Amino acid sequence: MNNFSYTKVSTLADAIHEIDGDIRNKIVAGGTNINDLLRYFITKADKLVDINPVSEYNSIVRLENGGIRLGALHTNADTAYDPIVEERYPLLSKAILAGASAQIRNMATNGGNLMQRTRCYYFYDIHTPCNKRDLGSGCSAINGYNRIHAVVGQSENCIAVFPSDMCVALAALQATVNISGPNGERTLPFADFHRLPGDTPNIDNNLIHGEIITSIDLPEKGFEKNYSYLKLRDRSSYAFALVSVATGLDIQNNVVKEARIALGGVAHKPWRVLEAEDFLIGKEPVRENFAKAADLILKGAQGYEHNSFKIELAKRAVIRNCMMALNPEVQRPGAKPSV
Repeated sequence: MNNFSYTKVSTLADAIHEIDGDIRNKIVAGGTNINDLLRYFITKADKLVDINPVSEYNSIVRLENGGIRLGALHTNADTAYDPIVEERYPLLSKAILAGASAQIRNMATNGGNLMQRTRCYYFYDIHTPCNKRDLGSGCSAINGYNRIHAVVGQSENCIAVFPSDMCVALAALQATVNISGPNGERTLPFADFHRLPGDTPNIDNNLIHGEIITSIDLPEKGFEKNYSYLKLRDRSSYAFALVSVATGLDIQNNVVKEARIALGGVAHKPWRVLEAEDFLIGKEPVRENFAKAADLILKGAQGYEHNSFKIELAKRAVIRNCMMALNPEVQRPGAKPSV
């Protein structure tokens, strides 16, 4: 039994005060992940602080620089179907709608999406060693059933993957995370928010305990003309990605002016390789060049007994998704793929 107290707050200041920098106190918003973690005794809480009444972070607003700000308490569903997001950031909308179920998207919040933890089987089985739960106990997945696990960015301490679809798109869009805490406000580039496992796989991100995500900023460029999100999974819905790819291309006169490619399902965080994106600049948007970029993205990849197939799968997914980005219309319901 997890015994804990529960309090509901209406201001950010109250939330920070109630958390009080104590790791035993937890934030709850949509609750779609923290409830599971508590139910399976993966985490414990002395206090749950409900921040849903903090209404100032439950909206999407335009920014003076041409971008938009996604409130951390805005739900995934409301974000995906927001007219501004659908029109200017369709890559994000498509990625969100590829994740979870409609019921979960109706509950899950944008801030919570960034904070969710891995779905590694061994992480959820408290009777097996797991460095993410109990640092120093070992990683059961390395010599276990590791079909869904990482092939890049892993360490000898952890080969778990980050499960989010939304975050793969946010990585490709180069979002910024706005944070507030006892020491004031700060921002983090999205690429710096999540961590690779290294020697501390128990630490998923660079948020300091007691800090709260307030919003996520998207820059003006949304790649609405050439974009695609591809999710490969064991069944067509309600499943986490084996490999996912978010692609945004800026193409002018049949030449790539800018490229963004982020992968999900392959690493402990959304995976981008800037060398691969830079390689495509100034080149024609053709399969041959996309294949070379895919090789750069998966350079040094290491598979295990059950997941080595993900390396080639990821390469093919990158190529296919880049080709799909050349004609986003093929992604509409009922359209026939051209690749």
